[in-house]
Amino acid sequence: MDNQSAVTARGLTKQFGSLVAVDDLDLDVPQGSVVALLGPNGAGKTTAVRMIATLEDPTAGTLTVCGHDVFTDSHSVRSAISLTGQFAALEDNLTARENLILMARLRGLHTAAATRVVDALIDRFDIGEFRSSLVKRLSGGQRRRVDLAASLVVQPQLLVLDEPTTGLDPRSRQVVWSSVRELVAEGVTLLLTTQYLDEADELADSIVLMDHGRCVASGTPSELKARIGEQRVDVVAFDATGLDQLVAALAPRFELVVAAERNCLSIPAPGAAADLARVAAAVSESGIAVDEVALRRPTLDEAFMQLTEDGRDMSAELAGIIADHEGAPV
Repeated sequence: MDNQSAVTARGLTKQFGSLVAVDDLDLDVPQGSVVALLGPNGAGKTTAVRMIATLEDPTAGTLTVCGHDVFTDSHSVRSAISLTGQFAALEDNLTARENLILMARLRGLHTAAATRVVDALIDRFDIGEFRSSLVKRLSGGQRRRVDLAASLVVQPQLLVLDEPTTGLDPRSRQVVWSSVRELVAEGVTLLLTTQYLDEADELADSIVLMDHGRCVASGTPSELKARIGEQRVDVVAFDATGLDQLVAALAPRFELVVAAERNCLSIPAPGAAADLARVAAAVSESGIAVDEVALRRPTLDEAFMQLTEDGRDMSAELAGIIADHEGAPV
């Protein structure tokens, strides 16, 4: 196996009739890293994940996963990876623990080994308080935690998580994030799709931003933020009158960008703290009362909006085409 890459895709394409869901995608997921696929609804993230997991055959291109070609050796791919999809794959009439034991036995563990692994997963994902409850009686967040645990009864080389924390409360999200960090520290490679930009910012070593089935940008979270501009100082006035006064006082000294809807003006701050101090001093000298003066850095949300046509949704018609084909939302 290539000791550098867990996933290598070149020209990866998937068509559903006239719809090109994934369009000439190049993707590299280095071993031991966390790579996040981000994009608007219908950007092609889940379709790409389904091809990597051998649930969809590519229309064109090449795709190697954990050293195995998905076209000629899909069985080896499935043995090397674990996938947690958008919807929990659990048996409603079994308890949380029984579901985990069942999955462990299906993955080839004997009874004693299955018990040890499942008990460890129950601790890792904080499932103990509802381990004996039937899955059909669990909340959505509790079901998700059991589903994630089930994907790890055998530690994979590559773990694919498709929107893993959707519907989870903040505490459950932190449990999942902590578990992800532990797995990566143990050598597991993670490919993640998510709708939560803070999640990608928190977990990902690199991000692939998709739109219309294509990669429109890639890089570390810091690199993507830097693409949309430098840090700035924001001065927020109490009201529109105060904003007008600030503009008049500061325009001769600084380059201003005014956001009237927020009663805010922004000033480029390549010098960070030094520029913040200069702006704060100018505001103080003006004698104009303000609500806030703060140093801001570009956010991943802003990068997402600018690089994906303002985060537009795919039309219901196109989403329906894929959903009908796959049996699940994209």
